[in-house]
Amino acid sequence: MIYLIRHGQTAGNASRVVQFPDTPLSERGLLQAERLAERLADVGLAAILASDYARAAMTAARVAQRTGLDPSHDPLLRERNFGELRGTPYSELERRGIEPFAEDYAPPGGETWDVFHARVDRAWQRIQDFARASGGPVAIVTHGLVCHSIARRHLGLEPEGIAFPNTAVTQMEGPPWRAALVGCAAHLEGLESDEAGGPA
Repeated sequence: MIYLIRHGQTAGNASRVVQFPDTPLSERGLLQAERLAERLADVGLAAILASDYARAAMTAARVAQRTGLDPSHDPLLRERNFGELRGTPYSELERRGIEPFAEDYAPPGGETWDVFHARVDRAWQRIQDFARASGGPVAIVTHGLVCHSIARRHLGLEPEGIAFPNTAVTQMEGPPWRAALVGCAAHLEGLESDEAGGPA
């Protein structure tokens, strides 16, 4: 079993800003991570693998505290590199006519979609190897666009209607891997919803 997870909320998510690698979880994000940890506490996790960006590492750390596991980190699981756009509000990009998620847009100093998807392909292989070596269910804590790339390109899911809110869980069974649950945030029930921002 693979639990593919998006990190908890950050101030950048809430204010709709393209984020830097060291952006930490907000207070709300920490609460979401606690709820996530409660959800995963009794599923018998064997290992945790996370992006080394602060928001993913902090989310993984909360799960680790509840499970007693020592998380591993892999830069292949990082969010798409938006280069010089980092720190820019999405509203400013819209005002300048920049569509950062357009298929033909290459952010200055960042990753093209082709480069990003190629990295996610390597990450997906790493995830499968990690799951096989762990001998039990694993938690993979990463970012929104990584979740989208895996869902669309490796699980064959259609992009329409797919959403990965903060700390959303996509449950995969296999191999061959298939999605048994996609983008589920039921563990956040009862929290006031203020989901905002881009998928990063």
